[in-house]
Amino acid sequence: MARPAMAVPGAFLVPVLLLLCRLGPYLAAARSPPGVECVLFNEEYMTCTWGSRETLMANYSLYYWYENRSPVVECKHYLQDRGISIGCRLNQSEIIQFQPFHVLINASLGGRTLEIPSERMQLQDLVKPEAPVNLTIRNMSNNQLQLTWTSPYPKAQCLEHAVKYRSNKDTSWTEHQVKGDIFSLPSVDYEKYYTFYVRSKINSYCGSTQLWSEWSVPVVWGSNSTSKGTAEEQLHWFWIHTVLIPIASCLLLLVLVILLVRMERVWVILMPRIPNPSKNFDELFITHNGNFQEWAGVPKDVVESFKPNYSENICYVSELPPKESYEPLWESSNHPPSVMPGALAAPHEHSPYKNSYVGV
Repeated sequence: MARPAMAVPGAFLVPVLLLLCRLGPYLAAARSPPGVECVLFNEEYMTCTWGSRETLMANYSLYYWYENRSPVVECKHYLQDRGISIGCRLNQSEIIQFQPFHVLINASLGGRTLEIPSERMQLQDLVKPEAPVNLTIRNMSNNQLQLTWTSPYPKAQCLEHAVKYRSNKDTSWTEHQVKGDIFSLPSVDYEKYYTFYVRSKINSYCGSTQLWSEWSVPVVWGSNSTSKGTAEEQLHWFWIHTVLIPIASCLLLLVLVILLVRMERVWVILMPRIPNPSKNFDELFITHNGNFQEWAGVPKDVVESFKPNYSENICYVSELPPKESYEPLWESSNHPPSVMPGALAAPHEHSPYKNSYVGV
């Protein structure tokens, strides 16, 4: 009799399990997250999320509008996780700050309307700036360090910053709030090395938010760091010293060599040659056998014009003796002896002339 009594609960358990299996998706869909979270990233775009793939069993639709300004608009760019919509992305052109922002998120599942509640939002209170960049450390006097950085956020005057640091001997981080973009560490130990991080958020003058940016890329200073500066600065000087300067020197040397080889004037000025004029007369003595006129290229008719083309008759000259030693033969006759033209006067022993000849 006990067996029928035990069968009754089992008979009711099977329909209950079947009912729970059929209602499982609806119950999971009804387990909506507590609300919608919207974040405006660096005033460039905004995302509104309402769950994850594990908590949602239906695709929700998002509608948004600005109070007393625009009509209701459905999201144009949904964020999905394995086919399930988990958020919406709004571009910069769709964002209006300092205007009350409303969203409506719902879905229909099995004839039921599922909604995710949302509240009235102010977008200037939802801004999350981008992490600071270009961290630079300068070693000031009296063992003082100065840390500077820049922020990609377009309104730098609306930011406040937090700097955290510790040395290799510390076990915890030290954090300071900074209003500007400069942080000074008054005293450092040169036997240690220090690591710095910086993050930013909107200050109270431009919004009311606790959304901090991500921590920046760390910068290291100290005895165990490769240099006292940022990693970007270290890489910059590495390329200058090890790559740029050697390449520039080699190119300059190559240009100088080309100029010395190609430019004859520069070569002659730097290394003048000793002149050798003997080579200029090799052709005169070897080819032309010392004939200057032929070597110089003087025309033959000019050479012939310089040769004499006439002859002279021989003129004989006699030497007269002194007057005391002779008397002229023609004094008695008062007539000089006649000489035939063209005839030679024969010498006479009594003649007053010695070796005298007359030539016409």
